[in-house]
Amino acid sequence: MGSVQFGVFVPQFKTDVAGMRERAIAAEEAGFDSFWVMDHLLVPAAPPTGNLESWTLLTALAGATSTLRLGHLVGCNPFRHPVLLAKMAATFDQVSGGRLDLGLGWGSAEDELRDLGFGPATRRGRSEALAETLQILRLMFAGEPFDYEGRHFRLKGAYGLPRPVQQRVPIHIGGGGRTLTMPLVAEYADWWNCLGQARHRLEELATLRGDARISAQYAVGLASTKDAVDAVAAATARRMPEDGWGRALVGTPEVLAAQLVAERERGVELFVLRFHDFGDPATLSLFGKEVAPALRGA
Repeated sequence: MGSVQFGVFVPQFKTDVAGMRERAIAAEEAGFDSFWVMDHLLVPAAPPTGNLESWTLLTALAGATSTLRLGHLVGCNPFRHPVLLAKMAATFDQVSGGRLDLGLGWGSAEDELRDLGFGPATRRGRSEALAETLQILRLMFAGEPFDYEGRHFRLKGAYGLPRPVQQRVPIHIGGGGRTLTMPLVAEYADWWNCLGQARHRLEELATLRGDARISAQYAVGLASTKDAVDAVAAATARRMPEDGWGRALVGTPEVLAAQLVAERERGVELFVLRFHDFGDPATLSLFGKEVAPALRGA
């Protein structure tokens, strides 16, 4: 395994650009390696709610930070034609100075896709389209003209210039499906992002990932004192239920560090954390000072 990394996941709803910028800056100052947003046009399972567009938001965050890697967990492939996605990704990599991590999934929020007119494609069809997107992205990032003939996309004389700053933009594929997701991970991904609800199957699914490194998502309740644990645990359970996020990690810095060490022993290299208080700067600072060092040292 490589060295341990920490990321912060902050879904950008019920907030504004200033609030997201404040959290990204705080994450960078606290020593986090990456900052992640969601890629939805509607907030899943919620009434009409303000929700910032993800790529535009990431560009603003790139301008406010200098070392933090930035990306989606995960980008919804049906939203964008692969040529447009490649152009957006390469441009963002230029804007950020080579700090893009490109997260992708085949789109599992079927109500959102249907209601917003993105077509009636089956789950298998969306998975096949993602495979073609991943092939086209690599061709576009190479910068040389090419033709492409697939079931979902057909291109003639396409090319991607300028190229990304990075020689290889890291690809993160999220999910836990043995049939439609893990084969894509094994063939195309640099990172497999295990959803919280699939973490109980991590060892089983990890055998299907090929050479991809393992990242995983966690609901986290970080309490500054023992007296605050119960309230933090309640907030964590309310905002990130176990059926969607898996078992939450909750406790004081010492307890949380021990929980993460145990997860590290399962093969996780990148911990993507969604905090109970939406990544309040004080909580990010506490994690950076009192939790992260225990794992980085180990």
